[in-house]
Amino acid sequence: MLRITDWLHLLPVPRSWILILKTSCSPPLRRVPPPAARTMLESSCKVLKEGLLEKRSDGLLQLWKKKRCLLTEEALLLVPPKQLEPPQLQPGSPQEPARIKELHFSNMKTVDCVERKGKYVYFTVVMAEGREIDFRCPQDEGWNAEITLQMVQYKNRQAILAVKSSRQKQQHLVQQQQQQQQHGQRLRSTANSA
Repeated sequence: MLRITDWLHLLPVPRSWILILKTSCSPPLRRVPPPAARTMLESSCKVLKEGLLEKRSDGLLQLWKKKRCLLTEEALLLVPPKQLEPPQLQPGSPQEPARIKELHFSNMKTVDCVERKGKYVYFTVVMAEGREIDFRCPQDEGWNAEITLQMVQYKNRQAILAVKSSRQKQQHLVQQQQQQQQHGQRLRSTANSA
């Protein structure tokens, strides 16, 4: 499995502007700011699948645009393919920061409308607020299944964490009640003996 840091050296941006994947709840199609810290990239976030997907644009013509996609355990990252090519700039010229869009699984509702036409599989990612993002890829690549699987696993991990947190809170409340009862019994026995 690849780590996000394995492909960062390919981005044509200054080292100080390396982009990160944010793990907190973020807007569905969020551009990660260039000056952000590198903490997430250096953590355990692994790239599970990498390749090209075509995304239908939101514009009037709804053209299909190629995007280099990185599937992690927490999100689908969309990078314009030219951002991963070596820089063709002259020395001293400013570099354009890479625009990585993040579709975080916490904001993703479903992956549906799978349709096979010709050599492509067409599918739609539905975000929590109802926004639909259309993708297509060659039939043999299985992006829709991989994205769905990772989204379900992410949501399962979050549900398990929520249950554990709830149980810990309940256990803490029970312990507090038992301590209060024991303290109350000690006060009564001290008052009776006096």
